[in-house]
Amino acid sequence: MSREKDRANAATMTLDGETVSFSDGETVFDVAQRHSKSVPTLCYDDRLKPFGSCRLCVVDVEGARTPMASCTTPATHGMVVRTETDAIQKYRKVLLEMVASENPEIDVDPLSGYASQELSALVDRYGARTGRFAGTQSGRSKEEDDNPFLLRDYDKCISCYRCVRVCAEQEGDDAISVMNRGFGTQIVTEFDGLLKDSSCTFCGQCIQTCPTGALADKKALRGASEPGKIEKTRTICTYCGVGCSVDLMTKGERIVGIQPAMDGPANHGALCVKGQFAFDFVHHRDRLKVPLVRRSDGRLHEANWDEALDRAARGFLDARAEHGKYGAYGVASGRAPTEAAYLMGKFIRAGFGTNYIDNCSRA
Repeated sequence: MSREKDRANAATMTLDGETVSFSDGETVFDVAQRHSKSVPTLCYDDRLKPFGSCRLCVVDVEGARTPMASCTTPATHGMVVRTETDAIQKYRKVLLEMVASENPEIDVDPLSGYASQELSALVDRYGARTGRFAGTQSGRSKEEDDNPFLLRDYDKCISCYRCVRVCAEQEGDDAISVMNRGFGTQIVTEFDGLLKDSSCTFCGQCIQTCPTGALADKKALRGASEPGKIEKTRTICTYCGVGCSVDLMTKGERIVGIQPAMDGPANHGALCVKGQFAFDFVHHRDRLKVPLVRRSDGRLHEANWDEALDRAARGFLDARAEHGKYGAYGVASGRAPTEAAYLMGKFIRAGFGTNYIDNCSRA
């Protein structure tokens, strides 16, 4: 009886002719997404607070004088919403034509960043490559910024402020901000300087949320000239024990870039500078690919894993036999997961009977 009463008292609205329920605090955009309505947006990132600047997500709300931005409009009981009227579709197309008119380049390489294809996809979806509003372009690229990771091509910027907001809301760095107003709006660091002189930690969050490629991954774009199709492979970052999910961007047998997994349970799209950019070691010419053991001639030779592990075990046993239980000292890695840290502690405490163990995070 109580469940039937709850359903009878549930808040509902009419969405494109269908009666749907919603929870307190949801926006019209939230409800539309949950019911697979394809409402476009350029300023929305579900990790950030709704902003409503691009106006592409407008919908027709019965009784409202003008179309309303669905991402900032709370769902209310009895509301009647239409997401794709002829007038709304025309509005979106004209708006996209105007946005595209300011950008000298709509099509950018997918290696630019996770969201870099959003503008080009919407322009194609609404047939907005008309060029009828072509004119003066805003934005000034920071070609003088010689940092090795982030390309700052603000000629492509559409002032959605996703980069500014993700830096503030997700990272808490506030390394980038907005200068001027209207047509003179610019995305800048403090005192309009270089990223390396700001509080930027080079986490790459601004790159991955940018919908136009105005902020792009410099390292990944070097792989744009590599032959082959871009493939994505989901894996776990190896740099620490957090377990951030990442997508390796590869061409053939080469990693050309890394993108954070937006649905990663440990990171939800976030990465540190190492997880985002430090993958050069994978293809480094000095990287070890097989175990090496030192033989009687005093030189290192390639070996299989059984021989290498047996040699290591024998070395520990010999050290204990010669120097006693205090002959070994363990230093665990801050990059190791919990299971590895446990085994390291077990190895020293049970294997040698001491507490001679620490970790590199204290260094």
